[in-house]
Amino acid sequence: MKLKLTSTFIVLILLTLVSVFFAFNISSELIVAIVVCLSLLKFYLVAFQFMELKNANVFWKVLLLAYGAFMGLVLIILL
Repeated sequence: MKLKLTSTFIVLILLTLVSVFFAFNISSELIVAIVVCLSLLKFYLVAFQFMELKNANVFWKVLLLAYGAFMGLVLIILL
């Protein structure tokens, strides 16, 4: 269990570094979509691993996935 949490934490750090790399090296049109998608991936990793929603009821899993997708879509549209 501890190894899984540690590996998830390392993946979160790597995704953050990838976001920073993309933010400084890619054209401005693609930055928003890439950074928002990576942020959503990090959101799901934190929710399912550290908040342990992977063991929750199916309703909460679907609700979390729908909320993340909706917020990501809104952010991409607004930015």
